[in-house]
Amino acid sequence: MLSCAPRTGTDAPGCPSRNDCRPWPRGGNSPARACPRGTGPGRSRGSGCPPTRRPDCSTRFAAIGTDPVPGTLLYLDTSAVLRATLESGTAPEIERRIRSARVLVSSRLSLVESCRVLIRLRALGVAREDRLADAERDIAALWSRCELWEITRRVCEMACDVAHGRVLRALDAVHLATFVLARRELEGLELVTVDERLLAAVAGHGDAGA
Repeated sequence: MLSCAPRTGTDAPGCPSRNDCRPWPRGGNSPARACPRGTGPGRSRGSGCPPTRRPDCSTRFAAIGTDPVPGTLLYLDTSAVLRATLESGTAPEIERRIRSARVLVSSRLSLVESCRVLIRLRALGVAREDRLADAERDIAALWSRCELWEITRRVCEMACDVAHGRVLRALDAVHLATFVLARRELEGLELVTVDERLLAAVAGHGDAGA
C-alpha cells in the first residue's frame, strides 16, 4: 500500500530516479511504491522510501521522448492522476501527455489524496483488488517521476488569497497556489486536471494561465 506519510531525509538506497522504473529482480527487495524526488525551493529533497518487497514496477507511465517540445512540463493535480490510473482509457489525451512529459510536478498533497482514495475504495469494496493494485503501481510510477513541492508557509499564504471571487475548495486552492509558484520557476509549466472549478480558476488567474 502507498505510504500515507513518507518520512523525510536522504534518498533511501535503491530508490529509483525520476525516470527509472525498471522491473525489480526476482526475490529482491525494492523501495516503497511512493518514491517521489525533487530539489529546489519548496520541493521535496528526500524520497523517504522504506524498503519493501514487490514483484515489479509499472512502466505504463515511463517517460517517452526527450525533445523539448511544448507541453513537456506538466503540473498534475490528483484528479488527473486518478483519472489516468483508476479510470485508464477514459482520458487518453491526459495519459498521452503524462507519458510524453519530460518534467512532472505536483504537490505533496497529491500523495495524501491518492492514498486516501485507495484506502476508501478498499474499505467500501467497490473495486476489485487486482484493479486497485494495478492502479497503485501506476500511481507509484507517476510519483517516482514527479518533483514534489512541499506545502510550505508561502504556499498556504497564497492559497488563502488566490482566485478571489471564485468558489474553490481549500485543497484545490493549495494545488493552484503550488502551481502558480512552480510556474514562476519552470517557464511553460501547464496544469493538467479534470476538475472544472480548478480549470476555471486557472483560466481566471493571470499568473497561472498557460
